[in-house]
Amino acid sequence: MTVMAVLARQWPRVRAAGWYCAVTFAVGLGCLVLFPVLLYSTALCLVGLGLLVLPPELRLLRWLANGERRRAGRHTGRPAGDGGPAARRLTALLRDPVTRRDLRWLPVAMLAGTVLGALGILLAALPVAALGAIGLWWLFPVSAPIRVLGNIPIDSWLSAATLGVVQLAGAIALAVVGLPLVATAAAVLSSRLLAPSARHQLTEQVETLRSTRAGAVNAHSAELRRIERDLHDGTQARLVSVAMHLGLAERQLRHDPQAAADLLVRAREGAEDAMTELRDVLRTMYPPILADRGLAGALTAVAARCVVPTTLDVAADLGELPAPVEAAAYFTVTEALTNITKHSGASAAEVTVQRTAPDLLLVRVQDNGRGGVREDQGTGVAGMRRRVAALDGTLRVSSPVGGPTTIEVECPCGS
Repeated sequence: MTVMAVLARQWPRVRAAGWYCAVTFAVGLGCLVLFPVLLYSTALCLVGLGLLVLPPELRLLRWLANGERRRAGRHTGRPAGDGGPAARRLTALLRDPVTRRDLRWLPVAMLAGTVLGALGILLAALPVAALGAIGLWWLFPVSAPIRVLGNIPIDSWLSAATLGVVQLAGAIALAVVGLPLVATAAAVLSSRLLAPSARHQLTEQVETLRSTRAGAVNAHSAELRRIERDLHDGTQARLVSVAMHLGLAERQLRHDPQAAADLLVRAREGAEDAMTELRDVLRTMYPPILADRGLAGALTAVAARCVVPTTLDVAADLGELPAPVEAAAYFTVTEALTNITKHSGASAAEVTVQRTAPDLLLVRVQDNGRGGVREDQGTGVAGMRRRVAALDGTLRVSSPVGGPTTIEVECPCGS
C-alpha cells in the first residue's frame, strides 16, 4: 500500500479529529466566558439579583454540556448520557444531579478543553507551516533564515526542496497520529465528567424497567383484545355460518338431497375459511414457522418473500434461544423488511443475526434507501421498541437523510 493510499484511508478519521478539536477549542472559549459570569452571578445572589440571572445561565450551560455529551458519545462510540432539558426554576436546577455534573465539567472544559483543542489545531496547522517554510523562505533575510529540523537553515531552493519536504512529511505524520489521539483524549475526558454515575444509571434503569413493564402489560392487554376481536369478527362468525348451513342441510336432507349437498359444500368451505383465519390469528401470536424451522429457517423464508433483494447472515452458533426472544427477532426483521419495501426506496437490504455475548443476541437490519426514518411517522419503529423493551432489550436506529438506515436490536437471551 502506497503512502498516498494510507493518507487517503486515514483522511476521514484525521479530518473528523481535526474538526472535533476545533469545536472543542471553541467550546473551551465559551466556557472561559461563562465560568466567571456564573461566579459573578452566584455572588449577586447575596443581593437577590443573581436569583434572576442564574437560571438562564445554567440553562445555557446545560445546552453546552448536552452538545458536548452528544459529540463525545459519537466520537468515542460510547454514549455519555443525555442531560435532558433544563428545568425553569432555580431550585429544581440546583437539585438536578445533571446540573452538578455540568458545573463539574465547566472549569475542566475551560482549561483542559481549551488546551487540548488548541493542541489539535496546532497539529493540524503543522503541515501548512511546513509548506510555508518551503515556499516562503526567500522572504526572510539571509541573516535570519527559516530554520527546520531543529536548527538547519533554509536559504536556497535546494535546501527548501529537501529539508522542507522532510519537515512536511514529518508534520503530516505527526498530524495523522497525533490529531486522533488528542481528539480522543478530549472526548474521553468530557465523557468521564458528563456521564451519569453508576447510581444514577441504576436509578434510570429501574425507571426504564418500570415503564417498559407497564408498557408490556398494556401491550399484552391490547394484544388479547385484538385476538378476541379477530376471533369474534372472523373465526367465530365463520363457525356460526358453518353451524347454520349444517342445520339447514339437516332439514333439507330428506326433502331435497341436492340442496342439502349444496349446503354441506358451503359448510365445508366455511370451515376451511375459518381454519385459514384461525391460522392467521395464531401466526400473529407465535409464528408456526418458528417452531417448524427455527429462527434461521423462518428468517430465510421472510428474506425470500421480501420484494427488496435481501442478504441474510445468521450465525451458525446461535444455539437454543428462548421462545420470546426468537419471536421478537422474527417480528423485528419482518416489520423492518416491510418498512423497507414500503418506504425506503432501497435496492438492497441486509439482515444479520448473531450472538455478541453468550447471553446477548444482536439483530441488525440495514438498507441502502433514502433514510430519514422517524418513530413519530408511523414506521413501526415504536412498536418494535416496545416489543424489545418488554424483554429488557434495546433498539437503536441510525437513519440519516440520504441513508443508509440501520436498525439494531439487542436482547438478553440467557437461559
